[in-house]
Amino acid sequence: MEENSFSVPTFFDLSSFEHRAVFDGCSYVWQVLQKLEGYLLRQPLGENNSAHQEYAYLVNPELISIGEGTVVEPGAYIRGPCIIGRNCQIRHGSYIRGNVLIGDRCVVGHATELKHSILLNHARAAHFAFVGDSVLGNDVNLGAGVKCANLRLDGCPVFVRYHQQSISTGLRKFGSIVGDGCQIGCNVVMNPGTLLGKHAKCYPCANIGGVIEEGRLVKLGSSVSIVEDL
Repeated sequence: MEENSFSVPTFFDLSSFEHRAVFDGCSYVWQVLQKLEGYLLRQPLGENNSAHQEYAYLVNPELISIGEGTVVEPGAYIRGPCIIGRNCQIRHGSYIRGNVLIGDRCVVGHATELKHSILLNHARAAHFAFVGDSVLGNDVNLGAGVKCANLRLDGCPVFVRYHQQSISTGLRKFGSIVGDGCQIGCNVVMNPGTLLGKHAKCYPCANIGGVIEEGRLVKLGSSVSIVEDL
């Protein structure tokens, strides 16, 4: 993967994504985050076709659209602007903080927090995840407790680290780009500016950053020993 390959098609197949126009004009895949809020506010929001439960909490419902077949469980919190596609599950205790675009057949689970992010079709963050200023591709699965950290400790703009180079994103808050088909194990921390190519996999409990190329497997280097006698 070369620097000029940080394009949208390198990470995502948008052919079946209804809102693929949000990526128009992006030379680098992370530039979509700068366009997200404006794109949402240009859409005809306020249409709710979901199996909406009485005790879910919708803030600015006129800025929220929810597709047919989507189930919003009691105790979910959704703030607009937000678009949620068809046949999704928005489970009890989920926290959708606004500027979120969710495709079809996605899962946002208990104690999962989404903020200023895009989920393509069939992306799943089902348990205790944080997804901030990030994009999850088609068929991505985040294990329980995965964190897409979006802010450097020093608050400086985020750079993408690749082959001893630092590529400026111009973004103070930028989490992860997770390509189509990636599988991320439980309790993984993805540091700001992490990019995973399509079908990459990451073992549980890893702390990762930089660019993980398509099809690669990331695992911890240390081994676990079982001692019979204490």
